[in-house]
Amino acid sequence: MIASVLLASVLLASVSITSGFLDVPVNPDAPTARDWIIRELAKPEYQAAKPTWFDRLSSAFWDWINSLKFGDGVATQGPLLAIALAVVVAAIVAAFLIFGPPRLGRRSVVTGVLFGEDDRRTAVDIRKAAEDAASRGEWTVAIEEMFRSIARGLAERTIVTTNPGSTARDFAARAGTRLPTFADALSAAAVAFDEVRYLGRDGQEETYRLSASLELDLRSAKPALAATIGAPQ
Repeated sequence: MIASVLLASVLLASVSITSGFLDVPVNPDAPTARDWIIRELAKPEYQAAKPTWFDRLSSAFWDWINSLKFGDGVATQGPLLAIALAVVVAAIVAAFLIFGPPRLGRRSVVTGVLFGEDDRRTAVDIRKAAEDAASRGEWTVAIEEMFRSIARGLAERTIVTTNPGSTARDFAARAGTRLPTFADALSAAAVAFDEVRYLGRDGQEETYRLSASLELDLRSAKPALAATIGAPQ
């Protein structure tokens, strides 16, 4: 209330000063003054400064919490603090149920050219395509897609980057540097990809199974610390 009175006084003073230059009466009646104040407060700069509903709700809540410190005594404060704590816990539980648990280690979004083709799919999508092809006995397609899933998966985890100029063997070499335990398997999977993709060789079930097993292992693989420092991505 005090702040409102002070603001009104300042506004009236500013209006009075301005009106002196415009030959407007400096002592407006109550309706005129109220109209001037309303029009002044309707300006965009005042509206932009208004607190949001969340600001008001948060302020009211914390004011209530702080007011609990000044009760009549500990006997009164105890139950009130317990109620406040219960409200906070209930809000956290409600947010958990509505929005789900926080997703730690969220994967980055990686799309674009992948081994010469514009591919907007995620690693999961590509893996599903590989598994679908394998279920139909289309081993050539399954091998190609599974290696793409491997590459996209490592790129999503920012272990190895991909770019329009990346080849399967180049990617496998860089991935093998950061994941030395899987270097040989990555190299073999890249060779298999090139053979069915560019050399026209028929894919084999055994080759696909090896690539699928490698893809599964790489989902939880972590780069070696020594390999991470200074290793090309």
